[in-house]
Amino acid sequence: MIKFAYTILYVQDVGKTINFYEKAFGFERKFISPDNSYGELLVGETTLSFASVTLANTNLEDGFIESSLANKPFGIEIGFTTNNVEETVKSAINAGATILEKPTTKSWGQEVAYVRDPDGFLIEICTPMSS
Repeated sequence: MIKFAYTILYVQDVGKTINFYEKAFGFERKFISPDNSYGELLVGETTLSFASVTLANTNLEDGFIESSLANKPFGIEIGFTTNNVEETVKSAINAGATILEKPTTKSWGQEVAYVRDPDGFLIEICTPMSS
């Protein structure tokens, strides 16, 4: 059986990024390597991880496109559900996120907003989907 275990975002400063996610969303730190090259957060069943750009470059011989607020976000997002989208967006902005799209209610009833973290990654903040 295959299971989706984690997502790793490549960032400039693992400790700084983990601090952002702790402050913005209240996630708990699981692990940061002593050299600050890799870290993980407890965010639910799937682990959200961060690797330093330096470490990532040792793993990928041909390199990669680095996320940056100076460029448009990648065509991928990480999503967090909450019962209070507005409060969560405010918390994220207070921690250093940049608002991209203010909260709006979609035609199917879900409230959705988009922010970018300090490394430029796209985050969807939304209410859970109704069943």
